[in-house]
Amino acid sequence: MKPEQMTEALEQAATQLGVQVRYETMTGDASGGGGLCKLKGTWCVIMDRKTAPAERAATLIDALASFETDKIFLPPKVREALAARRAIVASAASGSTP
Repeated sequence: MKPEQMTEALEQAATQLGVQVRYETMTGDASGGGGLCKLKGTWCVIMDRKTAPAERAATLIDALASFETDKIFLPPKVREALAARRAIVASAASGSTP
């Protein structure tokens, strides 16, 4: 799956999960960054507009891995990427190395 397709599928998943995805112009230390945050009670993923599609997909995977996605449709590659990220997080939390 191309990064652009992965990003689009993840953006659709975010919408279904009630997570807003925003692209902002970031400067200084924030340039090229982004991630999950909660603004006024709403979960948001904010990313730099200049971020490459592969980085956008990676940021969305990191953000959405903490949400329950079993009840929404996800392409198999997206579901696999989220499962892999969850496994990494669980491994780090347990103190073991992958």
